[in-house]
Amino acid sequence: MKVISLNVGRPRLVLDRGRQVSTGIFKSPVAGPVMMRQTNLDGDRQADLNAHGGINKAVYAYPSEHYEFWRGELQGTELTWAQFGENLTTEGLFESDACIGDQFRIGGAVLKVAQPRIPCYKLGIRFGRDDMPKRFLASGRSGIYFSVVEEGLIEAGDAIELMERDARAIAVADVNRAYVHGRENIDLLRRIIEVDILPPGLQRDLVERLASLQVAGEVKA
Repeated sequence: MKVISLNVGRPRLVLDRGRQVSTGIFKSPVAGPVMMRQTNLDGDRQADLNAHGGINKAVYAYPSEHYEFWRGELQGTELTWAQFGENLTTEGLFESDACIGDQFRIGGAVLKVAQPRIPCYKLGIRFGRDDMPKRFLASGRSGIYFSVVEEGLIEAGDAIELMERDARAIAVADVNRAYVHGRENIDLLRRIIEVDILPPGLQRDLVERLASLQVAGEVKA
């Protein structure tokens, strides 16, 4: 496993439906080592800190292997590294293999898997497609948000080394299934809620999803 592109960017103003929107989703590859800090990489910023960034969304990684899927889905769209707003375009690290709480070393930094990405409308702005957030969520190809355990320098080409597995074994892909297809994965949804391993916002979303299914009578309380 390794980093094949390291990407940063600062917020910019873009026009969306006649209004100006500030977004940090536009990132570009950079050469050489960059300092990874507790809430972001040097040279990288988020526009809306209520929805992006922070300790549990300090670094966003997206598998390079997913790009081939999206080239098939979005034919005619040119896709280059950082297209999904990722800080790390990776090779060999997938949502099915990374469990919440797992720790990885990348260069001089240590990262902990925090949660999957739940897309907002700004992903649609990046692609010029209103349907992109919905398609992204349905695909299960969420990428991985990390928190930073130890700050350090990283760069493209660095190996991604597993240091510690979390014993609860809740994969990022499991959280995606519970979030998107909770009705069909009710036992998984309940298990994830019970272990209480996710950041508060996403934990609350899953609790509300389970409650809504129970109110609708689709599952037993």
